[in-house]
Amino acid sequence: QPMTDPSATVRANALAADVIAAALPAGEPITRGCLNRAMEAAFGGSDADGHWSQRDSFEALERALALHLVRRPYPLSGLGDVSTAIKLAGSLPTHTVRSKEQLEAQQFSTPVDLAALACLLAAPTPEDVVLEPSAGNGLLLAQLAPVAALQLNELDPGRRAGLPAAFPEATITGLDGANINALMADHARPSLILMNPPFSRSLGRGADDFAAVRHLTSALQRLRPGGRLVAIMPDWFGQSARMREQFAAAFRNMTVRTSVHLENAYAKHGTCIAVRLYVIDKVPGRAVQTTIQRGTVAELLDALELSERATLVEESAPARRSGSVSLFRAVRSAPQAPAPRTYHAPRRNEVLPVRYRTLDAPPASIRHLSSNQWPWDRSLPRCRPTFRTCRSGPSPTASCPPRSSRRWCTPGTPGRRPCPAASSRPRKDWAWCSRTTGPST
Repeated sequence: QPMTDPSATVRANALAADVIAAALPAGEPITRGCLNRAMEAAFGGSDADGHWSQRDSFEALERALALHLVRRPYPLSGLGDVSTAIKLAGSLPTHTVRSKEQLEAQQFSTPVDLAALACLLAAPTPEDVVLEPSAGNGLLLAQLAPVAALQLNELDPGRRAGLPAAFPEATITGLDGANINALMADHARPSLILMNPPFSRSLGRGADDFAAVRHLTSALQRLRPGGRLVAIMPDWFGQSARMREQFAAAFRNMTVRTSVHLENAYAKHGTCIAVRLYVIDKVPGRAVQTTIQRGTVAELLDALELSERATLVEESAPARRSGSVSLFRAVRSAPQAPAPRTYHAPRRNEVLPVRYRTLDAPPASIRHLSSNQWPWDRSLPRCRPTFRTCRSGPSPTASCPPRSSRRWCTPGTPGRRPCPAASSRPRKDWAWCSRTTGPST
């Protein structure tokens, strides 16, 4: 029966990759029959029975190539050594089957010969921290010389699961490569980046004509000053009328050392799409004015020159304030204790009763006003306004207020007994009263 357990599928894929990798050192061509036998042995059945697909066999081949290349089967110190990688690429079967997932995620791995050329142009050093924002199955970095640290990022969980077998010491993440600068802020900044981003698909956006530019821009922001980035980009990303502004913005304050246009570099991966290869140093300069155009990697070797790396700029620690007094800022260098706050004891609001009598209706002089417009008696001693004047003017249908059953009082004076049944703040719904003299009984 076909496997339904994801962990069992991962183990079967790893087993198939090991079987194929064991056959690569012999130098014999790897045919479709070799792939099928390795997959049947690993999955316990054929693709006709639904145990695996032809696309799965090509994924196993790419994992096997990564396992084979990290063992350094041939030297790679100069452009002449790329011919060995070209020979290896020619012995592999052509990718003739694509899956829906592969097309949606733009999963086109780097061919072996193009990856060897990119690793040479990167000019790695043993002190480099290297980042691959879209690692795939690891083919782009598998031929890289030893470095201090590897950071591999791959969004697809299936491909990400196969990376530890070839790169056991690498830091592996599953982040969106278009936002790699922000998402990897807690990791060491790389001094060298190699990348082959998706050309026209972005996470959350779907079809995106500028997906590769977003990945490139974020990677350049992530790169240390003085570092190097080698990028495989789509054919349309150049100094054309359509892309002139994006091209200039991406390479602002950068130096483009090499610009290559390849017409048929992906033939073994089942597509004839043209690509561009850029070597960029993060130092102020300008984009190279000359682009080398060739059909294949083999035709390109005689026209290329390896450029030296720029000097890395040491990253400084965040600036801290010194304890000394500066003429350009306040003298308060050391923290000072806060000034004591003044405490005000609460005042006792004593009130005294007021003699009054209630009226059945308001006086004729204010009868045309509504209840929320009645004036307050300014003759009451130390009395605050009780009612607010309405902006809309007098109401033609004023109504009489209810008769009051409460007592109005005014703030008392020291030595006088307050009225315990009264409040110091008259309420709006109390009735209009006619003031009399003398305290109430």
